[in-house]
Amino acid sequence: MNGSRARNALEWLAAAAPDPDACRWEWERNRHGIALLPAGRLWDVLIVPGDLGSPALSVLSRLIDRPGPVLAGSGDSRIGFFVPPGTAGRWLGTGVRTAGQGAWIVVPHPGRTADGVRWLVAPDGSGTLTDPSLLELAMHAAAGGIARRGGGGGRGDRWR
Repeated sequence: MNGSRARNALEWLAAAAPDPDACRWEWERNRHGIALLPAGRLWDVLIVPGDLGSPALSVLSRLIDRPGPVLAGSGDSRIGFFVPPGTAGRWLGTGVRTAGQGAWIVVPHPGRTADGVRWLVAPDGSGTLTDPSLLELAMHAAAGGIARRGGGGGRGDRWR
């Protein structure tokens, strides 16, 4: 990530914080390199099991030039797609956790990995978010591919 893009991404993410200066300080000086940011203001996050999220990101990347920011955590066992605010309150889907108004997300400094959380698609500072309809389409296509390969047969206990 080039310097200008990283700076723009940092400013965009920090704008979600109640105190953007404190957020930037956390990223720069805290040995963990993470900040806790509130969801629901600039973005919501849809958190998908990694065995669905990774193939869904592959499908999504074929559908559009660049999806919105995407985080991976816990050894890639969970994938978090940044979507427009309000999406979490309307999302219905088995095995998908949502983070919207009132929820907080651990976010690493743009362009870095911190405490097991890393960017699969780093924010570019433009405010681009993933369209929930396209994400749903990508998730259905990914789930179909998993089922065809015999990876659990769809929405069974594996995703709960």
